[in-house]
Amino acid sequence: MEEEKTQDILILAVESSCDETAASVVKNGQEVLSNVISSQIELHTLYGGVVPEIASRKHIERINQVIEEALSKAGVTLDEITAIAVTYGPGLVGALLVGVSAAKAISFAADKPLIGVHHIEGHISANYIENKTLEPPFACLVVSGGHTHLVAVKDYGEYEILGYTRDDAAGEAFDKVARAIGLGYPGGPKIDKISREGNPDAIHFPRAKVDGANYDFSFSGLKSAVLNYLNTCQMKGIEINKADVAASFQKAVVDVLVEHSLSAVKEYHFEKFAIAGGVASNSALRTAFETACQKQKIAFYYPSPIFCTDNAAMIGVAGYYEYRKGTRSGFDLNAVPNLRLGER
Repeated sequence: MEEEKTQDILILAVESSCDETAASVVKNGQEVLSNVISSQIELHTLYGGVVPEIASRKHIERINQVIEEALSKAGVTLDEITAIAVTYGPGLVGALLVGVSAAKAISFAADKPLIGVHHIEGHISANYIENKTLEPPFACLVVSGGHTHLVAVKDYGEYEILGYTRDDAAGEAFDKVARAIGLGYPGGPKIDKISREGNPDAIHFPRAKVDGANYDFSFSGLKSAVLNYLNTCQMKGIEINKADVAASFQKAVVDVLVEHSLSAVKEYHFEKFAIAGGVASNSALRTAFETACQKQKIAFYYPSPIFCTDNAAMIGVAGYYEYRKGTRSGFDLNAVPNLRLGER
């Protein structure tokens, strides 16, 4: 008897948790057929950060066009799609609602299964796109403007949070410090760039530890230390070297992220470690992890920059594994702005 051909699983994914309106078509969990991102960075730069109401309105304007473009670029029709995946949390509630509403409408009209995806699960899953051999278990550090999570990836869709930030996320600290030294928004790429001209050992900024929680993070004190340094320099008439401040601040963040992560990898006996999220594209962070992992003989993985920032391809990959597990969402799926990883 002729062997039955396995049917391809095509996931149409939608992401609108912050200020990127994104849609993607992902085939069999690893092949990205299209990845369309409509960014609002230029608009929010005028305000020095993301304005939630403006973000929501822009999502409404762009969502249908972005989804249509993703299908067109993938060369597939809605009839050929297997399921619809959408980010339903965490994120800005108004922004999330736009994507969730669009996905539910398409799911209903096309009679396709609906799958709600956790945003952080999406970031972790971005590593599967280019690293075809990467499989759980492994540890993953998710660092972005809204999140700093150290996660044990036990299996596809099965996670344990080992550590998280108690206050500012790493990316949020980058944005605030960049604004304080006059670099503007978004802070991460700007600090990364100017730091290459500075001395990372010029100024010693604190490396915070959380009592009783070895793998938790705190960046609020570091941010305050930078602001105090800048104020002291201004009061004393000392010239501020922006590159040195940026490089020294960045080194303080990187040192903490690397130390906590590699300690967890060692304690939990992981042989593989990955990073994800917008800050994962930071060149100093990648270099530091490459060096540390090489020293400890740990396999190190990271996505390309396009898959580090918010995108729908990562949601499509996560959606694929959730689909394979049998996860299905009802039409009562709602935006959950403070959704914890592992919750449903």
